[in-house]
Amino acid sequence: MGEILRMDRERAARIALISWIAIAGNLVLALLKIIAGLRAGSLAVLGDGIDSTTDIVASGITLFAAGIIAQPPDREHPYGHFRAETIATKSLSFIIFFVGAQLALSTFRRLVSGQHGGVPEIVALYAAAISIIGKIALTVLLVRTGKKLDSSMLRANGKNMQNDILISAGVLVGVVFTQVFRLPILDSIVALLISLWIMRTAFTIFMESNLELMDGVGDQTVYRAIFKAVEEISGAVNPHRTRVRRLGNMYIIDLDVEVDGRKTVTEAHEIAVQVEQTIKQRVDNVYDIMVHVEPKGNVELNERFGMTEREGTADRDTADRHSAEGSTADRDRRS
Repeated sequence: MGEILRMDRERAARIALISWIAIAGNLVLALLKIIAGLRAGSLAVLGDGIDSTTDIVASGITLFAAGIIAQPPDREHPYGHFRAETIATKSLSFIIFFVGAQLALSTFRRLVSGQHGGVPEIVALYAAAISIIGKIALTVLLVRTGKKLDSSMLRANGKNMQNDILISAGVLVGVVFTQVFRLPILDSIVALLISLWIMRTAFTIFMESNLELMDGVGDQTVYRAIFKAVEEISGAVNPHRTRVRRLGNMYIIDLDVEVDGRKTVTEAHEIAVQVEQTIKQRVDNVYDIMVHVEPKGNVELNERFGMTEREGTADRDTADRHSAEGSTADRDRRS
């Protein structure tokens, strides 16, 4: 457990460092675009700058959450504070959606009123071009680090940065077309499209974070790895009632295995320990494993749902159907 806590602190420190870099980078880009947007008279560039200010808030949230994640388990939080990362990811989605909605509302009012202003000055082009370069650098940093640390917060922030690249590119194209065709309305249209894309991104991040909050696991291969691990242990059979949930970047695993009922408690315990150790070798980032030992042929009709070995090798739809039926076929086989 001490090794896990040390790794958690190191991971939280890396997340905090990347968050500070993202805050500094977005602060520079936000000031540049807001000033350029106001001076050039470009609503699209100004909206892009406002979006960068929300990136500062988003990075601030990840920074705050990193400090919570680093705290060790306590009496009120025996599993630790990993869920702070998921909550932070959910918060980011709301902030991103709010910014997109505000930009859409202001742009729509401008389109309806017909007050599009003049043709943006050339400084808007320079601001958009610099923004693209800066956002590419931040995106690469956040996405790579998010994957390496398996951080949903950094991945969400990286996805937001990826969209910012597209946003800045759209602003650049919009300003160019506005300059070429001398139609100020194009700047407003681009701003409206940008706002819709921001809201779409927020919705995607919101839905992706739901799975972990509801104790679900998107990667079903972890179940196959668990069942393969049990197959390697002599004396352990029929892994069932297997349940896996995410806790930040870690897994919590519960499963039942059957052993010869004539074995002593000590012998059965040794088999369970071997199962636990083998699972940890096959599955990365395991926070805790609970292995419940049963005698061969044991049937408990009131067991709550969990994945069986048969379901682990089936496709997801089949697995869901078996689980909904309470694994009746598996109980019949054991009886």
